[in-house]
Amino acid sequence: MSNDVFVLVEHRDGLVTEGTFEILGRARDLASQAGGQAVALLLSDAVGSLADQLGGTSILAVEDPVFAEFSPSAYHAALVPIVTERAPLLLLAPNSGVGMDVAGGLSGSVGLPLAAFATSITIDGGAPVVSCQLYAGKIEARVRFRDGRGICTVVAGAYPASAGRVAGSPAVEHVTPPPPDQRVRFRRLVRPEAGDVDITREGVLVSVGRGIGEQENIELVEALAAALGGVVSSSRPVADAGWLPRTRQVGKSGLRVKPKLYLALGISGAPEHLEGMRDAELIVAVNTDPRAPIFGVAHYGAVADILDVVPALTKRLG
Repeated sequence: MSNDVFVLVEHRDGLVTEGTFEILGRARDLASQAGGQAVALLLSDAVGSLADQLGGTSILAVEDPVFAEFSPSAYHAALVPIVTERAPLLLLAPNSGVGMDVAGGLSGSVGLPLAAFATSITIDGGAPVVSCQLYAGKIEARVRFRDGRGICTVVAGAYPASAGRVAGSPAVEHVTPPPPDQRVRFRRLVRPEAGDVDITREGVLVSVGRGIGEQENIELVEALAAALGGVVSSSRPVADAGWLPRTRQVGKSGLRVKPKLYLALGISGAPEHLEGMRDAELIVAVNTDPRAPIFGVAHYGAVADILDVVPALTKRLG
């Protein structure tokens, strides 16, 4: 057993994801407190370029053509012997599709408890303590692993990505890849069609959620967006209803955005939505529920009916 903190590196299109850097920064702090080191677990068909992006990080690398695209069964086959033999204090992964696909099966196979939707991880009395969001952030659960070791999937934005980026050259230890597991095979990546606007490039987003009430009210939001020089985006319920196209959806199952201003109207703030927008420079939220999770990330907030606020604000800007 060790006091090391492992981080599963998520990468896409040849780039390490922001979520990975967010976790790496925290992993270094936790490992230092526990007397271990942070170690990045990198599975890829081309380790070199990805390792360079991780800077001065200790890396355990498994390089094999089977990792050209993500496959949960291939990742599982590679990670089980590593986690079993190295016995880290913690294994951290992004709370993304990749992280959740891997963490659940790995937890069952190696006998380590899993804390999902983690927003905070600390060391208390020599053991990890994890705060997790439940029921779309309406409940916070504090978890202490019984045997002091476990696996966590960490919500995007819980920690700054800047802390995970360090200068230097990585120290890479290559691990022999396991026999290929082809029970689940990658076929192709289906990307969404380009929409009328690219919300990832917009500086001002006026985002609408379930609180809009009905489709006809979106016209009010469009008028406000025009007055602000921005465009309208949405949470998943609005896109599911067909009131706005999928290309306007913000969140884990939509797009990740970083505008200068993100105005959240009638959006409760489920973790899946927060994952897509919490890096905005300025977040302003309006919701009738004073306990809505969106207020936990907003810089400014108003407990009010958006159908009262939006017309008044549009008039003031006119």
